[in-house]
Amino acid sequence: MTDAPAAGAEAGFLARLRARVNRGASWVADLLPGRRIDAALLEELETQLLAADLGVEATQEILAELHRMVERHELADAGALLAALRESLISILRPVERPLAVDRSRKPFVILVVGVNGSGKTTTIGKLARRLRDEGQSVMLAAGDTFRAAAVEQLAAWAERNSVPIVAQPAGADPAAVVFDAMQAARARGFDVLIADTAGRLHTQSHLMDELTKIARVLKRQDPDAPHEVLLVLDAGLGQNALRQAEQFQRATGVTGVVVTKLDGTAKGGVVVALARRFALPIRFVGVGEQAGDFGVFDAAAYVDGLLRPTPGAGA
Repeated sequence: MTDAPAAGAEAGFLARLRARVNRGASWVADLLPGRRIDAALLEELETQLLAADLGVEATQEILAELHRMVERHELADAGALLAALRESLISILRPVERPLAVDRSRKPFVILVVGVNGSGKTTTIGKLARRLRDEGQSVMLAAGDTFRAAAVEQLAAWAERNSVPIVAQPAGADPAAVVFDAMQAARARGFDVLIADTAGRLHTQSHLMDELTKIARVLKRQDPDAPHEVLLVLDAGLGQNALRQAEQFQRATGVTGVVVTKLDGTAKGGVVVALARRFALPIRFVGVGEQAGDFGVFDAAAYVDGLLRPTPGAGA
């Protein structure tokens, strides 16, 4: 039986996801009311998809299928075109709609969180810790970002807010040593989940990317299968640059899941489609705001409905 408060919170998040994706952008649904399907409309649709950062490959694939449907007279009007576009987008995204599943047989289940500075990594860790705690799991944090000023303090603030313990060392300490100590502590105290922060780094900084490999290697000394999840946090506002980050982090750390943040603050939310098509990495969570309730499980249909909704006031 579904817990009523949890179900209500999830429904509330999906409503916010629909309302906030691509907020403020002039968008596809604005093109369609009262129009017939012709070459000009399809060309405008292509422009809008590219502007939303779906990427050239995804846009061409979608438009090619829509053209075929038009040629086969399967789409009677613009409304049918919008419905077909919606289904096409959902079909790309549905395979990556895979929530994080914590293996309870792993104690602790180790989540390594990676990403560049400014992506929302620390906030994601805090919100994820709260979510897991609310699900009844015991959580410990590891302050593996020992480079950035105040990074440990920021994570400690989240730990205090969520009433979860944190393992930390002074700034400049070896990140791998911090995570190793945290793994030992979590195991000794029987914690269900260990979430390890890492220093935000540019995907082009090879020496820092090598450090991520070192952290993973140190974890494997205690559990050959750790980390059990490598979560890459990506800022939706980066558009196509997010694809380059995903490629580099995947190569360095073997990313197993993605969190897409700041979908409420960009007109480039379509990059989620490009990510799904290019990498097929599970999208575990998305963020659409600063509050705890603005972080939730990725839902393909809710995301697409937000992406395609008309701009408020359009056509008035």
